[in-house]
Amino acid sequence: MKPIYFKILVFHISMLAGGSGYAQASATANFKASATIIEPIGITTTSHMNFANIDARNGGTVILKPDNTRTATGGLELKEAANVSAATFLVTGQQEYSFNISLPQGSHQLRNGEKAMTIQDFTAELNQSSLGDGPATLMVGASLFVNPDQEPGIYKTVADLQVTVNYN
Repeated sequence: MKPIYFKILVFHISMLAGGSGYAQASATANFKASATIIEPIGITTTSHMNFANIDARNGGTVILKPDNTRTATGGLELKEAANVSAATFLVTGQQEYSFNISLPQGSHQLRNGEKAMTIQDFTAELNQSSLGDGPATLMVGASLFVNPDQEPGIYKTVADLQVTVNYN
C-alpha cells in the first residue's frame, strides 16, 4: 500500500504548489477600427476632338497628336488649323493616387449621311501620372483615314467615343 499512498501525496503536493489548479482560460485585448473614404476618380471632357478643315484630294491620313498638332500623308492638304483640337479631359480624384487610362480600341466611323471616314490608333498624353499636384490633364489624339475625293461636309462620330480612368 505504500505506492498508492505515495501517489496520492504527490498529487496533493502539486495542487498546493500550483495554486488553484486551474489555468487561465481567456484573455482580453482592445482595438479600434478605422476607414478612409477616398475621393472618387472622375473625368470631365474639356474639349472634343476636331481634325479641322481638310482638302481630301487623293485621300490619305491625318494624324492628330495629343499636343494639338496634325500632319497629313498622301494627297491631303490641311487647311486653317485654328480649330484643331485633340480631345482633352480633366482627371480628378484622391491626391497622391496614380491611375490608368483606357482609350477607344479598334476603328470607328465619322459619318456625314451615308458617307464615312475611319478614325483609329488613339494616343494619349498626360501632364502628370498621379493626382499628387491636383487634377491631371489628359489629351487624346488619333488617326483619321480620308478617302480620295471625300464628299464635302461635316463628319461626326455616330456614337460617343469613351475614355476610362481607374485607380491603379
